[in-house]
Amino acid sequence: MLDKQTLVTPELALPGRSEEMVIDQTHFVNGSPIKAPLTEHQQQILFGMGCFWGAERLFWQMEGVVSTSVGYAGGYTPNPSYEEVCSGQTGHAEVVRVVFDTRHLTLQSLLHKFWERHDPTQGMRQGNDRGTQYRSVIYVYEQSQLELALQSQAEYQTLLGDTGITTEIALAGNYYYAENYHQQYLAKNPNGYCGLGGTGICFPPQS
Repeated sequence: MLDKQTLVTPELALPGRSEEMVIDQTHFVNGSPIKAPLTEHQQQILFGMGCFWGAERLFWQMEGVVSTSVGYAGGYTPNPSYEEVCSGQTGHAEVVRVVFDTRHLTLQSLLHKFWERHDPTQGMRQGNDRGTQYRSVIYVYEQSQLELALQSQAEYQTLLGDTGITTEIALAGNYYYAENYHQQYLAKNPNGYCGLGGTGICFPPQS
């Protein structure tokens, strides 16, 4: 029986498929193009905070966020289905891709929101959601982002004290879009499940 609390090895991961997931090109909430190339002053980052429905809503509400989408990253299976990710046999985490305008929103602000709005100490789960796909992750696209992410982790660890952070921080690999019905799910289903919580510990107000 597969242990969903342990990451699958590349050799045992599901084979996946070459076809990309077909999704709407336009963000359901703000009308922005989801797959458009980054323009000047834009950056992207991937956050995993447990179930990606509530995490995506958290970020699309922030001023300066251009677009969001949900998908799978950090594993081995190309273009996985949701069912495959939930099986624990892909190695992927559920993540939110956040595209933001650096003129209006800093990466530090995004990172603070990430740390404060979930519990980064829980390993392969988030609340009652258990499995490797619910692990806490930050996948970055630039060395400067990596340095800021690691710095913010150290700062938040100081605030938490002895309870160790388990968040995985690494350069991003492939990002695979989740099924269309998952995209902006809580805007389409306002009474849907949102598993976001937090430790109750926040960063001091930014000056």
